[in-house]
Amino acid sequence: MSPKTLHHLLVVAFVAALAPTQASADTTLLNVSYDVTREFYKDYNAAFINHWRDKTGETLTINQSHGGSSKQARAVADGLEADVITMNQANDIDMLAERGKLIPADWAKRLPNNSAPYTSTTVFLVRKGNPKGIKDWDDLVKPGVSVVIPNPKTSGNGRYSYLAAWGYVIKKGGTEQKAREFVSKLFASVPVFDGGGRAATTTFVQRNIGDVLLTFENEVQLIQKEFTESQVEVVYPSVSILAEAPVTIIDKVVDKKGSRKQAQAYLDYLYSEEGQVIAAKHHYRPRSEKVMKRYATSFRQLTLFTVDEVFGGWTRAQKVHFDDGGIFDQILLKK
Repeated sequence: MSPKTLHHLLVVAFVAALAPTQASADTTLLNVSYDVTREFYKDYNAAFINHWRDKTGETLTINQSHGGSSKQARAVADGLEADVITMNQANDIDMLAERGKLIPADWAKRLPNNSAPYTSTTVFLVRKGNPKGIKDWDDLVKPGVSVVIPNPKTSGNGRYSYLAAWGYVIKKGGTEQKAREFVSKLFASVPVFDGGGRAATTTFVQRNIGDVLLTFENEVQLIQKEFTESQVEVVYPSVSILAEAPVTIIDKVVDKKGSRKQAQAYLDYLYSEEGQVIAAKHHYRPRSEKVMKRYATSFRQLTLFTVDEVFGGWTRAQKVHFDDGGIFDQILLKK
């Protein structure tokens, strides 16, 4: 073998040895999420990037996409290449198993707590001094009260508000018919249907429309911090809904990109103590009992019911209430 040939083979072997390292050196993940998680995932992403670099030496880039939850889920179903999706209800993720088979049907079993690492609930935001005297759900349907709720057809925030109102009547001992009448009155007072929770916040706080905003507890805390308590205040109803926020990797995307390891670690880290603390600091209710005890004073003790308990699960709730021609559409036709 000539020296020239030997040199060539050594160079090829050296390059081949480097190739795996170079291929995995920089990975970009896309987290497609719902409307009001921007600030949380901005901080969480920074923490995870540092954690992953310390653990593996790899530098990650993590991009975010936010909007109304159902709109976001449809975008992923239609081809938006999300490595992970972080929603506020299971049916938006179930759609990805049903349409395009992007994930397995049993995706919720892959992580603890049905793959929901944190929760929230629906509360009321009112003008400073609470001029309409709003204390509980019944006050929302009094004459002259205007309620801002994002569109339940496109927003998980809006769907939770709808179901929270319906469930309030049921938990008081009311019938399904009474619940329907109550929700019909409530939505008759909604002046505009925004596409997502953050847009509804803008309508209420910046455009000064409405007397009360129904939204997630974490969003209320963020609004109070941004606009000061001199403008708005929070009202906790006597009973509300447990809003569970599920997450999953998008199998077809991560396998195509080769990012499964990083994407899975990204979601696993949500359950770590640091991930749970970041969630608590952003006013999401952590699943960790240890972290919840640490932040106990930040979260009001409430009577909460689940979608499974009152509606028989998200699949049934979606079909009965929110699919085309469902009860919500019927209510709007009479508005």
